Amino acid sequence: MKRATAIGVFAGETKGDELVIHANGMTCRESFSAKDRPENFYMVGSMGLPAAIGLGVALAAPKRDVVIWDGDGNVLMNLAVLAQVVDAKVENFWHVCIDNEAYDSTGGQVTISRTVRLDEVARAAGYKYVARVETPAAGGEEALRAAYRAFRAAKGPAFLLVKVEPGSVHGIGRVTHTCEEITRRFRAACGVRE
Repeated sequence: MKRATAIGVFAGETKGDELVIHANGMTCRESFSAKDRPENFYMVGSMGLPAAIGLGVALAAPKRDVVIWDGDGNVLMNLAVLAQVVDAKVENFWHVCIDNEAYDSTGGQVTISRTVRLDEVARAAGYKYVARVETPAAGGEEALRAAYRAFRAAKGPAFLLVKVEPGSVHGIGRVTHTCEEITRRFRAACGVRE
């Protein structure tokens, strides 16, 4: 299964007013194409910061569900945030890591996630719930949907590692909102007054 297919599954499971932080690069672009909504915060640049931004949002809005759709390259760039999330004791924090073992946005260079199990790093950091799902082609979407639902039903901080194949959707467009528009509409969705 490709990352875009997994993102389509997650988008189909996104309900209500949950706040979703999307990793930069192809994850962000594929998320935007799958389901654009004001409650989505699209990262344009800022590699390594989706979980850090999500942590800030979860602390500022403790009554809202905050979900991070991250990538292995981003998590590897800022491993310290896993410990910070646990230390903050945020129960409204769900962290998905879509792991394709590559820096897909910059040419597909290999990451070290094939040898460093990021789910085990999250477990060692102290996330309350940690799961890993492989995504085979046959029945993969249903298996992923079930794993995502179990993950979202768990008390946070929760971490779900989703292994996918490298590669992106060819010809995928970019996020068409400006950074200012993304911020303005996300702040409004969070209930922050200008």
